[in-house]
Amino acid sequence: MKTSAGSASIRKVAIASLIGTTIEWYDFFLYGTASALIFGRLFFPNYDPLTGTLASFGTYAVGFAARPIGGIVCGHFGDRIGRRSMLVFTLLIMGIATFLIGVLPTYQTIGIWAPILLVLLRVAQGFGVGGEWGGAVLMAVEHAPKGKRGFYGSWPQVGVPAGLLLSTIVFGQISKLPESMLFTWGWRLAFLLSILLVGVGLYIRLAIVEPPAFEEVKQTRTESRVPILDVLREHPRNVVLAMGARLAENGAFYLFTVFILSYATLPRIGFSRFLVLSAISIAAGVELFAMPTFGWLSDRVGRRPVYLFGAVFTGLFAFPFFWLVETSLPSLLILAVVVALVGHAAMYGPQASFFSELFGTRVRYSGASLGYQLASVIAGGLSPLIAIGLLRRTGRSWPIALFIIGMATVTTISVYLATETAHGDIVPGASVGQAENP
Repeated sequence: MKTSAGSASIRKVAIASLIGTTIEWYDFFLYGTASALIFGRLFFPNYDPLTGTLASFGTYAVGFAARPIGGIVCGHFGDRIGRRSMLVFTLLIMGIATFLIGVLPTYQTIGIWAPILLVLLRVAQGFGVGGEWGGAVLMAVEHAPKGKRGFYGSWPQVGVPAGLLLSTIVFGQISKLPESMLFTWGWRLAFLLSILLVGVGLYIRLAIVEPPAFEEVKQTRTESRVPILDVLREHPRNVVLAMGARLAENGAFYLFTVFILSYATLPRIGFSRFLVLSAISIAAGVELFAMPTFGWLSDRVGRRPVYLFGAVFTGLFAFPFFWLVETSLPSLLILAVVVALVGHAAMYGPQASFFSELFGTRVRYSGASLGYQLASVIAGGLSPLIAIGLLRRTGRSWPIALFIIGMATVTTISVYLATETAHGDIVPGASVGQAENP
């Protein structure tokens, strides 16, 4: 039976993971919001507005390209040295890079060096968040008791809507400034705030300990010498299936929360920046509760049924999402974003436990990070760029809806082919699926 001390310990770890990931995702999402609303004019002023936004989203995508590198490097050391040290390291990288963006001169001041430095700092952000996710979810999942891994694993996932909510609230308030102030110094405040949040995150993360499953690996000296090679040799199918499972969740999410900032504020639709940010904030608030609910549900009925519901729902809602936005009615814009993110929550809530359970403890950090972050490059990094490109070519939303349906189809097939992992035990030498089905 689980002791009260053990229950208190997993709650402490889950809360620490939630707060840490909230801070890191605040940093990461802040860049996406600024890409859609600010950076095109300040760092790419020689283009028309839509092309400037496209160039800005290009720098945004660079962060996703750096995420697998962060996942591989931090996964290597996380599987060999420990989860906690990598969480501290990635938090520092994210916080410092975000703060430096806040003091970065614009194109008007230093010319071409402005977008170059912006790209370099975005690479640092991508590296940091790429290495952070695996460690955060493993701390929660590996500490959690059997039968509650889905619920507790969803807590660091909640850091995504929490970070999104925090960044959109902050930027929403700043966007109320007169345009002359917003584009000179106002936008910088949101980035400078990061340094204070990093201090809070470091204090919390330094107080947690390594999971028992990883401590057993350390004590028995069975760490992998080269985790990335071992995971590709031992679990290649699961890496590919994790990537496919991630595609719709990640790609559609960034269309619903980043691309929509550019699309819904087009003159023919006519929403204000503040209203779109408010819709995203409300939807993120709903996800704060939806993700743990879906994580809890995955402990009862399995990871695959819950995840499949989210994938199928996302595909079916692709056309209705744009129809609702294009009515130009504020209430229907809010409804569209909220409903879309409920579908996302059904996938993202159980995802931490699902992906973690696909890999053995000695390579779990590397395996979960690799599947998760490689898909991020294809899905989250490119989806706003693809959507902007389709919009420039056709002027219509239906190709973008078809793009979402295509991603949802790949995710549905991948999850269907994956092993159900909800009801097995975490053991040092095998994935949960292997433990259940030797």
